[in-house]
Amino acid sequence: MSRINRKFFTLLIMAIFSLPAVVMAEAFVIRDIRVEGLQRISAGTVFNHIPVKIGERIRSEESSTIIRELYRTGFFKDVRLEREDDVLIVFVRERPAIAKINITGNKAMETEALLAGLKDIGLAEGRVFNNSVLDKIERELRRQYFSNGKYGVKLQSTVTPLERNRVAVDITIAEGAVAKIKRINIVGNTSFEEEDLLDEFKLSTGNMLSRVTKNDQYSRQKLAADLETLRSFYLDRGYINFKVNSTQVSISPDKDDIYITINITEGDVFTIGDIRLAGRMAVPKEQIFPLIHLNRGDTFSRKDVVDSSERINSLLGKNGYAFANVNSIPEIDQKTRKVTITFFVDPGKRVYVRSVNFRGNSNTRDEVLRREMRQMESAWFSSEQVKMSKERLRRLGYFDAVTVETPAVPGSTDQVDVNVTVKEKQTGNIMAGIGWSKSDGILFNSSVSQDNFLGTGKRIKFGFNNSSSQRHYQLGYTNPYYTVDGISRGFDLMYKKTDFADVDTAEYKTDVISGGVNFGIPLNEFDRVRFDLKVVDTDFEPGNSASAEVLKFQTDNGNNFTDYSVGVSWSHDSRDSALFATRGGFQRLSGEATLPGSDLEYYKVEYSHKRFFPISESLTLSLNGEIGYGEGYGDTDELPFFKNYFSGGVKSIRGYKDYSLGPRDTNDDPLGGNMKLLGNVEVLFPEPLGLAPDTVRMGAFFDFGNVYDTDGSVDIGEFRYSTGISLKWLSPMGPLGFVFALPLNEESEDDVENFQFSFGTAF
Repeated sequence: MSRINRKFFTLLIMAIFSLPAVVMAEAFVIRDIRVEGLQRISAGTVFNHIPVKIGERIRSEESSTIIRELYRTGFFKDVRLEREDDVLIVFVRERPAIAKINITGNKAMETEALLAGLKDIGLAEGRVFNNSVLDKIERELRRQYFSNGKYGVKLQSTVTPLERNRVAVDITIAEGAVAKIKRINIVGNTSFEEEDLLDEFKLSTGNMLSRVTKNDQYSRQKLAADLETLRSFYLDRGYINFKVNSTQVSISPDKDDIYITINITEGDVFTIGDIRLAGRMAVPKEQIFPLIHLNRGDTFSRKDVVDSSERINSLLGKNGYAFANVNSIPEIDQKTRKVTITFFVDPGKRVYVRSVNFRGNSNTRDEVLRREMRQMESAWFSSEQVKMSKERLRRLGYFDAVTVETPAVPGSTDQVDVNVTVKEKQTGNIMAGIGWSKSDGILFNSSVSQDNFLGTGKRIKFGFNNSSSQRHYQLGYTNPYYTVDGISRGFDLMYKKTDFADVDTAEYKTDVISGGVNFGIPLNEFDRVRFDLKVVDTDFEPGNSASAEVLKFQTDNGNNFTDYSVGVSWSHDSRDSALFATRGGFQRLSGEATLPGSDLEYYKVEYSHKRFFPISESLTLSLNGEIGYGEGYGDTDELPFFKNYFSGGVKSIRGYKDYSLGPRDTNDDPLGGNMKLLGNVEVLFPEPLGLAPDTVRMGAFFDFGNVYDTDGSVDIGEFRYSTGISLKWLSPMGPLGFVFALPLNEESEDDVENFQFSFGTAF
C-alpha cells in the first residue's frame, strides 16, 4: 500500500471514531423517545437528564450533548443514540451497583465505624460502582487509619461480579503497628523549659499509662488541641505576640516512629496599662468593677480577662438581662508593652419569664417539679435561678436526665419561656440479694422502696437485712414537703438484734426496738436543720465469757432500758453529685441526748466535714475529717459501751479489721471508745480503661485516726495510719467496694487486713 493510501486510510479511521455514536442523517422532530438497556435505573431518571423533549427538533450535532449529559450522571458506562423514523432511541449500559462491601482484617477500628466513614463520602451498598470508587475507598480508609496513628496500614481490594449487574467489594486490611511519638521538640522557647511546656500537652513520648491513655499515639486533632493549649499558656502569662510559626511532623522509614517539631516565637511580656468600662451600664459600676480580677501593672492574662467578662455577663444574667453580651477589647501599645482592656457592656433588654413548662413527667405530678423551681413566672429571668432549679430537680433522684431550654417568646423581644424536659426513671425498687462483708459475714437483704410514691414525691421504705451477726428490720415514711415551705416530716420504725461476739468485739447481745418522728427545716438552698424524737427499748444480754466491763455495766444498770432521745443536726451540702462528687462539700453537725428520766442518760455530739477539689479534668482531691464525743450524765456514769465509737475497716481506717482499733476490755476484745478522731485524704480518678466512668471510681488514699476512752489519755501518738488503693463500683447487683491497703504503723495487738471488700451494703 502506498504512503498516500496509508495516510488516507488512517484519516478515515480517525474520522469514523470521532463521529458521535448516533445514526441520524438529518434533523427531525422527535415524536417519541425510547430507552433500551435499563435494569435498575428508571426511565424517568434518563428522561430528566436528556436535554431534549418530545416535539422538539433535534439536529445531528446535538447528539454529543445528549451523550455527554447521560455520561455525567455516572450511572452508565456506554451510551448510544439511534433513530427509527421519528423516534429517538437511547441505548445504555448501566454501571454495576455495589451489592456488598466486606472489610476483613480490621482489629483496631470497628467495621461499623469504617463503613460510616465511607458512607460520609457517598460510598455505600446500593451506590453505583466504577473503578474510581476503589481509589476513593482506599483513600478514605487510609485517612481513618492515619488519624489513629497506623501509618503502615496496607489495603487490598477485590471486585467480584454478581448477578443482576452487581458487584461485591472485598477489602483486606493489614493494619500494622501503631506509630508512636518518639520525640517532641519545641524550638524558640527561651523563657520556659521545654519540659515544662510539654507537661501541658496531652501528647507525649509515652509513660506507664500510655497503653491505656494512648497519649503516645499521634493524631492531627490532638496536636491541634495541644498547640492551642500552648498558645493559652503563653497568653495567660503576658506573651501577647506569641506565635506558632510552623509545625513539622515526620515519620521514620519503617513508619513506627513519629517526630514532631514545633517552631515558636515567644515575644515580649505585656502588662496591663488601664482598665475601662464602656457601653450601657444596666447595673451600677460599683457592682461590676469587683468582678474584674485585673490590676494595673499586673502581667496580662487572657484567662483572667475572659473570666472577668464571664462574671460580668453572669451578673447581668442574674438581673434579668438574659441576652447580655460583654466583649473585652484590648488596645496594645507595642512600644510600652502595655495593654488597655476595655469591657464593652451590651445588656440588651431586661427579659421576663412568661411561663414555666414541664415535659416528660408522665408519672411525677407537676407540683413536685414546680416546688423545686427557683425561677418564678412573671419574674425577671435569672440565669442563676434557672441553674439552681435544674440542680434541685437533679437532686430529687427521680429523673435520669433534666434539660432546661429558654426560648424567646415569638413576637416578643423581652420575654422567654422556661421549658423543662425530664426523663423519668424507675423510683420504686424491689430488691433481694445475698452479699458479704468482712465485718458482718454473709448478708441476706431485701427491701421495698418508693422514692416518688404515686408521683407525689413522698418516700416509703421497708427493709430487711440478715447476717450471722445481725438481724435488722426497718419501715420508714417521709413527706419532703409536709408544708409548702419545704419542711419535711418522717416516721421510722426499727427492730435490730445484734450479737457483737460474731464481729469480734466484746461479748454481748442487744435487742433494740425503736420508733420516732423527724422534721427537717430548710434554711437556704444548701443548709438544712433536722429534729428527731425517738423512743428506744433495748434488751441487753452479756455473753457466756463476758468481760469484767460488760458484767459491771449489767450490775450497775440492769438488762432492759427504755430511753427517750432527742436529736438535732445541721447539714450543708454543696456537692455537685451525691454519688461521685468532683467539687463542693458536705458538713454535718449533730447532737443526740436521752431525756432526763430515761433509763440511760447520755449524749453524743458529732461533726464531719468532707470537701472535694477538682485537680484536673479527671482527678479530684477528697479531704474528710470526723470527730465524735459521747458521755453519760445524771445517774449514768459514762456513755453506755454499746453506744461507743469503733474504728477500722472500709468505712474508717482501711487496712485494719472492722471495729478492731481503740480500747480493749479485760478479755482483750475491742470495746470501742467514747471519742473518735478520723481523717482521710484521697485522690479520686476514673478507672483507667474508661469503660464505666459513671459507675466505677478509683482512689489513692491516706487514712489516719483512732478511738479513745477519755477516762484515760487521748494520745495523738496512738493514731493509726494506712495507705492504699480503693475501687467503688455501682454494679447492677448493688454497690461494691474493694480496698487494698497497707497499714503504716500497726502494733502487735492490731488485726490487719490488706484486702477488704464489701458487697450488698452501702460504702
